[in-house]
Amino acid sequence: MSISASQVKELRERTGLGMMECKGALVETNGDMEAAADLLRKKAGAKLEKRAGRLAAEGAVAIDVSEDRRRAAMVEVNSETDFVAKGDDFLGFAGALAATVADGNPPDVTALMKLPLKGDAGGTITQAHQGLVAKLGENINVRRFVRYSTEKGHIGSYVHGRKIGVMIELEGGDETLAHDLAMHIAASRPEYVSKDEVPETVIAKEREIFTEQAKESGKPAEIIEKMVTGRINKYLNEITLLGQPFVKDPDTTVEKLLKHAGAKVARFCRYEVGEGIDKGSEDFVAEVMTQAKGG
Repeated sequence: MSISASQVKELRERTGLGMMECKGALVETNGDMEAAADLLRKKAGAKLEKRAGRLAAEGAVAIDVSEDRRRAAMVEVNSETDFVAKGDDFLGFAGALAATVADGNPPDVTALMKLPLKGDAGGTITQAHQGLVAKLGENINVRRFVRYSTEKGHIGSYVHGRKIGVMIELEGGDETLAHDLAMHIAASRPEYVSKDEVPETVIAKEREIFTEQAKESGKPAEIIEKMVTGRINKYLNEITLLGQPFVKDPDTTVEKLLKHAGAKVARFCRYEVGEGIDKGSEDFVAEVMTQAKGG
């Protein structure tokens, strides 16, 4: 039977696959659009499995915030190359994922993948993901997400160059302050809001290290104790948001800034693309040898 250009176009839009693949599937299924789409998904399965084993440490962070700033979600989606991560298809998928998390409140990534993708007329996120992998030709990984919902506070956010994203829940203050603090967190990498949140095990470990270093000075024990206490306080200021100098005014701390504004930070989250992923090192010589041997 004859397959029209409009049929091929429709199937391409649904699956994201090439023109010849779509036309071939339509011919094989006698023009049945649903059967052709299923056939292409089956054929793409083997390709997807191969790509799934490849390292994906590039990507983008996307954030979706409700108009009233009381609900928000942030996601990290990874790709193999930065080139793919810059594309409209990839960024659109990441943005739609963030909106889906914000509305759907899934407990984990597995549950998220079963939801319908927000803004997409049909299919689950898993199906949209498979279509994107097939279209872009890279392993794409939905790595993680975080969702905030608040009744008495408001949420600020900031994304820097697709690679760093921050969400912060603020009680009091205004939208400008929340945004400025999100920018500060992106730049200064605090690990905790305040000293009270730092685990005792973390402090004990640093105290042990600082004590051993101070002993090398040969000073009396009481002096060493003061040196260690001073270094612990400095360390705590460095890793806590409240203890850090505010990036837009280093002469004041974030704690003083918040006090002046009558505001309080309830929590924050900072994502950086690829952080914690073991990128290792690829042995290209071994790879070439394997290919040469037909492996």
